Amino acid sequence: MVVELALETRVALAAAGGIFLWALVLGVWKYAQIVRSPQHQAHVYVDIAHRAALMYAFAALLLAPFAELSAWPSWVNTVAVLVVVVFFVGAIASYVVHGALQDTTNQFAKPVHGLHGFMFALIACEIGGFAVLFVGFLVSQF
Repeated sequence: MVVELALETRVALAAAGGIFLWALVLGVWKYAQIVRSPQHQAHVYVDIAHRAALMYAFAALLLAPFAELSAWPSWVNTVAVLVVVVFFVGAIASYVVHGALQDTTNQFAKPVHGLHGFMFALIACEIGGFAVLFVGFLVSQF
């Protein structure tokens, strides 16, 4: 039996699956660093990347039912899902870069140019994107 899901739901589910797979691969990287480290610890940003990817995978999964049940047009829901997911991926990618470069243990101690702008955009887009889906869900249900 094939269930036809809305585009926005398929995008959210594909993102959740892709991010979860990425989290699993990051877990292997983390394990390899733990095994090789005299302190038996991975670099802080390898650990953060792994944990963030696990959490963002389930956060992306949570987007799917809200998108599927939203009252808004498919294009609005799809854009909302994509906006949120792009920032999930961007955050994980930044942690991966710091983990690979091992250039810092606190990206805010000496922030690169544009970090605070990225953080403000992340806050606005993650909260705003989900708010669109959540309000759409509430409108459709009540």
